[in-house]
Amino acid sequence: MRLPQIQIQTTDAKIELEISKPQQHIEQPRATQFIEQPAAILEIHTTKGVLQIDSSQARRDIGMISPLESSANYAEEGKQGALDGMARRASEGRQLMENAGKGQGRATIQNIAKQNHGPHRVPFNIKFVPSVGSVKIDYTPGTTDINIEKRDPIIDAKVNKPIHDYTPGKVTSTMVQRPDINIDVNI
Repeated sequence: MRLPQIQIQTTDAKIELEISKPQQHIEQPRATQFIEQPAAILEIHTTKGVLQIDSSQARRDIGMISPLESSANYAEEGKQGALDGMARRASEGRQLMENAGKGQGRATIQNIAKQNHGPHRVPFNIKFVPSVGSVKIDYTPGTTDINIEKRDPIIDAKVNKPIHDYTPGKVTSTMVQRPDINIDVNI
């Protein structure tokens, strides 16, 4: 006895795929920027220092004086010398009058002559020329004022967007072989 048989034959489907890859291009342009740094404002104000040196007393001490002052000094010395001479002569005249009445006129004249013509002692001492402290110095210091005004930089930056070019990929399919099923029954 024979049993019936079922025979199944299948043919697979065949598909052909055409794939085009996606294309992508990205470019980032640099930012556009403008930077400017204005210079700071600098102001400097100064006053000069003043140095005053007065050496007129030192110059007088060493004999360097103006002709007007020199002639005034000599006139004063002459006047004082004349007054001293008159006082001395008046004093000597009184001495003669007093001693002449006493019979001592000759001795008085001799004493007066010794006083006027004898060796005179001159006081000796150290003298600093010019005298100490004769040069006067006065100094007024100068000043310096500095003013700085800073200025902020000017920055103008523009961000450029990226350039993005995208082509999507494609897939196309073609049926090369259709599927098929054959069923046979054998008895």
